Amino acid sequence: MQITNDIKYIGVNDHDIDLFEGQYIVENGMAYNSYVIMDEKIAVMDTVDTNFEEEWLGNLKTVLDGRTPDYLIVQHMEPDHSASIDAFVKAYPETVLVASAPAFTIMKQFFGTDYADKRQIIKEGDTISLGTHTLQFVAAPMVHWPEVMVTYDTKDKVLFSADGFGKFGALDADEDWACEARRYYFGIVGKYGMQVQNLLKKAAALDIQIICPLHGPVLKENLEYYVNLYQTWSSYDVESEGVMIAYTSVYGNTKKAAELLAEKLTEKGCPKVVVADLAREDMAECVEDAFRYGKLVLATTTYNTEMFPFMREFIDELISHNYQKRTIALIENGSWAPMAAKAMRARLESCKEIAYTENSVQIRSALTKENVAQIEALAEELMGK
Repeated sequence: MQITNDIKYIGVNDHDIDLFEGQYIVENGMAYNSYVIMDEKIAVMDTVDTNFEEEWLGNLKTVLDGRTPDYLIVQHMEPDHSASIDAFVKAYPETVLVASAPAFTIMKQFFGTDYADKRQIIKEGDTISLGTHTLQFVAAPMVHWPEVMVTYDTKDKVLFSADGFGKFGALDADEDWACEARRYYFGIVGKYGMQVQNLLKKAAALDIQIICPLHGPVLKENLEYYVNLYQTWSSYDVESEGVMIAYTSVYGNTKKAAELLAEKLTEKGCPKVVVADLAREDMAECVEDAFRYGKLVLATTTYNTEMFPFMREFIDELISHNYQKRTIALIENGSWAPMAAKAMRARLESCKEIAYTENSVQIRSALTKENVAQIEALAEELMGK
């Protein structure tokens, strides 16, 4: 794939993987992106997962057409991008490895060496001239590892964005960008909104025409759309108006309450209602929806004097990804000692800028007329009526 006259794509598609980072379901695989800048000097931008190093080295050899790379730029040391460094060094022993100081520390942890005889340590603001192309390095710590540097090519106005602006899915997957980019962002980068905001401020000072991420497609058109989504996500603002109802249910009664609330909200004109059974749905998808919409309803049974395990897992996922700036409503069920609502609120105490609805629902085993009235009132409040 040709990105510009001088920049070539040499990445690979992984259709064998089932769980990315050991936890995220990727039905359409993953792309591990790598690029080559051909100039008077040649720079290779990152490597790929170790399972694809031979394919990647073959792609690289084809593009080089007999030439030898001068630099390997290592922007991010996570193994899906760095695992083939040692194979590259063996194939091209004269090439200089370019990375941040923390990256070389991590490199030694993975490979037993920091390649001291062939390394060039870079920092914020450093540049490397390839001839007509100049690479400008921008520090991006904790987006989403501490060693990350992104790279701006001043000639072709390309931002090599490391894991930023990436998504799940191989490049040959026919799927909406935002859906899988959102799940990717909140699952992997979402905790570090402040750091992403810092990077976006730096990027705003650059004339960026193309974004080349380490996962997902190269972005060439309507860049404002992608940047605006990242602004929304990293500032924890509401992306879409709507209500997410996340529930757990043992014998179906809490499920009935969740479904009745969804029905009432739809009747009242709620633009979007998402209902998720936390015991059965992909937890990462549920986390994504919780961040996408401005209002969240948590409905669960009392279990071992607190909440059902899948609800606890869901809330813990929200907390670990820095959940904030949302309105939350609580529905609890308890046959003899309802404790779930109290437990949920206690667990959510660390979340910033959370507002709770005045109305809540407490079920004693099965729905009653009083519960139906409570659900009606809750729906009214969630709709702002």
